[in-house]
Amino acid sequence: MAERIKTATESESHHHEEHHIVPLIYYFGVFGVLVVGTILTYYAALVDLDWIFPGANTLLALLIAFFKMGCVVLIFMHVWWSSRLIWLTAIAGFFWLAIMFAFTMQDYLTRGAGVFTG
Repeated sequence: MAERIKTATESESHHHEEHHIVPLIYYFGVFGVLVVGTILTYYAALVDLDWIFPGANTLLALLIAFFKMGCVVLIFMHVWWSSRLIWLTAIAGFFWLAIMFAFTMQDYLTRGAGVFTG
């Protein structure tokens, strides 16, 4: 029996997923998170948190940045409504970035007080 060869549009048609339309309130919500997060980062830089541990300001700023980044990835990049494979890829990217920051902070936090001045 002769098999019929599928055209490109026929073979791609079953891979097409429906696009999710995000309501504008989500975008405005993320915008609000970004604005508030930026203001919090600014005020966190003004307060001296070295009494907790050296580099606490940097850690707080990074935590705020991670939260803002998570909001952007989930809403603007539509990961919230994507497949599990996209979720796995996004989580793996966050995990790898967390490892890189952990190694950087390990070096930063274990230095003596005189090393930071030039």
